Amino acid sequence: MTRERDVIIACDFASAADTLAFLDKFENESRKPFLKIGMELYYAAGNDIVREIKRRGHKIFLDLKLHDIPNTVRKAMKVLSALDVDMVNVHASGTTEMMKAAKEGLTRADGTRPLLIAVTQLTSTSEQTMQQELGIVGTIGDTIVKYAQNTRAAGLDGVVCSPLEAAIVKGACGDDFLTITPGIRFADSAADDQVRITTPARAKEIGSDFIVVGRPITAAEDPVKAYRRCVEEFVD
Repeated sequence: MTRERDVIIACDFASAADTLAFLDKFENESRKPFLKIGMELYYAAGNDIVREIKRRGHKIFLDLKLHDIPNTVRKAMKVLSALDVDMVNVHASGTTEMMKAAKEGLTRADGTRPLLIAVTQLTSTSEQTMQQELGIVGTIGDTIVKYAQNTRAAGLDGVVCSPLEAAIVKGACGDDFLTITPGIRFADSAADDQVRITTPARAKEIGSDFIVVGRPITAAEDPVKAYRRCVEEFVD
């Protein structure tokens, strides 16, 4: 299972055609980008787009954020394990029992499986929103650490958190516990709808293992150049 630091491009496109047209721009790149397939694209194009992207040689983070009763999640993960993706996720708020069931379903007969991570709090969620609308008492940092500790106890590989919480998660769960951090923007980029954000260079300093970057790459005038900039700032 991959554990080297890497940049993951969020392919938040509405169709397979748009996605493949975007990937064609990287055809001559020696480094094939790690890609995130989220709900919009997966619901539009299904397993076929997953298989085509794998055929092109890309690693895939299938970002479906499963959250249901343990038995349902176990069965769903068993289906997803056959797609040969490299990373999948659940919501940590689904409880430790659900996360354990997810790992059971994802693990193949030979003992192999993709990386399995859990979402703590979305990077669009502020502490005020978490407290007032979700009814969670305490700071957002304390909540994320608790969710991360539950995730580790369930035997998962890491969590999705904002880069601002990566260091405290590492402190609570160990350096080998992965932090996958969206909410990445270049210093000269707009924040869009993200609240808890930072730059690729700062995410590297903090200790993120993977950064997930969407619009700063996909909406850039030159996506390949923007991707290379991310790699230079975060990986190299």
